[in-house]
Amino acid sequence: MGLGGYPTLSLANARSAAQRWRSVAAEGRDPVKEREAEARAARREGVSLAVLTAEAFEARKAELKGDGKAGRWLSPLNGHVLPKLGKVPITDIDQRDIRDTLAPIWHTKADTARKAMNRLSIVFRHAAALGLDVDLQATDKAKALLGKSRHQPKHIPAMPWSEVPNFYETLEEPSLSNLAMRLLILTGVRSKPLRFIKTDQISGNVWTIPGEFMKGRKGATSDFRVPLSQESRRVIDLALPHSRNGFLFPNNRQGVISDMTLSRMMERRKLDARPHGFRSSLRDWLAEATDAPHEVAEAMLGHTTDSGVVRAYRRTDFLEQRHALTERWADFLSSGGRKIVKSAAEQ
Repeated sequence: MGLGGYPTLSLANARSAAQRWRSVAAEGRDPVKEREAEARAARREGVSLAVLTAEAFEARKAELKGDGKAGRWLSPLNGHVLPKLGKVPITDIDQRDIRDTLAPIWHTKADTARKAMNRLSIVFRHAAALGLDVDLQATDKAKALLGKSRHQPKHIPAMPWSEVPNFYETLEEPSLSNLAMRLLILTGVRSKPLRFIKTDQISGNVWTIPGEFMKGRKGATSDFRVPLSQESRRVIDLALPHSRNGFLFPNNRQGVISDMTLSRMMERRKLDARPHGFRSSLRDWLAEATDAPHEVAEAMLGHTTDSGVVRAYRRTDFLEQRHALTERWADFLSSGGRKIVKSAAEQ
């Protein structure tokens, strides 16, 4: 049984290897066959689902928000697939393996299962690009075996737009949580950029949210400008004395107010609606009480519309139109809901 040639294999390593394989032989096992089995196992390990998943993620990182550092791209696989199939060579995985792995969450955690299936499809395509013999239809076949999900998505409860002014009036006390809630309602932004707002992001009547805090946007070139109404500026001025380490809404210890701060406020008031639902309230107001074009109304919420080609040519973010609508929304909130207008011409 050859151990390897000098100088690739040193004399000391040759003696160690020889001792190891003599011990294997002394136990009645075949050293040559055992070494071949280890080599096969090493080759299989190199094409395991876990290894290919890591490679696919590395290749795709540049397309993900913040280079995927938040870990959300991998989490469905890490939580529900890799613990069962991670060590299995991807060339050995078929639709039945995928079905059996995702069946426990297919109906109960449908969104997570859907994301895991989509990620698996990407990993299989990556493996095929490397020349590995994989079944690119394995995920589609697994979906057919699993059937249609019975899960019914639940929408976040939203307050009817006509009721928002009355709620807004109850937030007059300038506490940190009240001020944060008021700015959330006024701007229609999501909770995360609101909680992490920094004073240096505000310039005049514009708040620029870094792209990394915007859902569905990637990179600094996707920063989002939020027009600020006079009422929004008033709220910000009231919050400035609370600011710490550059954050407008810090918590009592370190960092910023938690994601649950505003939700618990509404729970304590026995309200079904949740903070994120105010985005729906604003969108419904835009549709029912204004004549805002669809593209402008969607831009108010930071949504992207049309294809990438259309957006490449239409580079406006409708800031001026959104600013006018933001002022009208603030007037509506501050007036107790008495100002309901259809168009600027009717004001």
